[in-house]
Amino acid sequence: MGKSSKDKRDSYYRLAKEQGWRARSAFKLLQLNSHFNLFSNVTRVVDLCAAPGSWSQVLSRTLPPTSTIVALDLQPMTPLPGVITLQADITHPSTLPLLLSHLGNKAADLVISDGAPDVTGLHDLDEYIQSQLLLAALNLATCVLVPGGGFVAKIFRGRDVAVVFAQLRCLFDRVTCAKPRSSRGSSIEAFVVCEGYRPPPGFKPSLEAPLGLSTTFSKKSMTTREDENLSEGVQEIILADLEDGEREASWYIAPFIACGDLSAFDSDATNQLPEVDEFGQKRASIDPIQPPTAPPYKTALELRRQLGGGGAR
Repeated sequence: MGKSSKDKRDSYYRLAKEQGWRARSAFKLLQLNSHFNLFSNVTRVVDLCAAPGSWSQVLSRTLPPTSTIVALDLQPMTPLPGVITLQADITHPSTLPLLLSHLGNKAADLVISDGAPDVTGLHDLDEYIQSQLLLAALNLATCVLVPGGGFVAKIFRGRDVAVVFAQLRCLFDRVTCAKPRSSRGSSIEAFVVCEGYRPPPGFKPSLEAPLGLSTTFSKKSMTTREDENLSEGVQEIILADLEDGEREASWYIAPFIACGDLSAFDSDATNQLPEVDEFGQKRASIDPIQPPTAPPYKTALELRRQLGGGGAR
């Protein structure tokens, strides 16, 4: 969590520090769970793009102590009690056997991902990169999910978001677009909640041949998930060669759900928190629970110094 003036005015930022969460994003998962009951009958969970670890914290505090929680990120992450932390690339083939070994070679009941790229401000580019990150997380999820399992991931609602929904709908019984109350209304951020993992016949998940780079759906199979007319060896959805009418027929409009109690704080408003917290203690400003382990700006400054550009130490 940062400590800018905007952060200081954010109720969820302050509540996250008070309650010991590593980031305000913990409330997003809590509000998603309150609506979808994501953690019901879940014993093995994979948290992708997990750093700094707030979603893994929610899992460790909510699931039974006997549960297996594996958190994976390309960046280093400070360890958490009851959570297996791995530093690995979700797109690299060597990650899958590593992940499965920590799951006891058993399938996961739930895969979650709160990963997002460093935004550029070019909205079309940011939406595209985010969709590719989501599909990378989905590709790994299909390799470890148990039939009937769930998948939750961050998505940017852009112009072609219905195409992503259609891709997800081919693999899951239910796909919902959800907006937690702790997610700022001014942001295009939302979350896809996919329930009932049910891959089509012939689907063979693989990190060596990821979604988007292997065999394709036939045009006939691009209509709805219920028709079951899916070709053998199906691995991706290709829309580039479809006519306009066929493209529209292949889209899927996911239901949109707002999550969180209406009495909860508005993430876009500056709220005055009560002078005392829920335990009767007087509120005071405190430092972030978990500062960044390896913030990108430090790497940038080090590279600048190596190139002779100076920079503050």
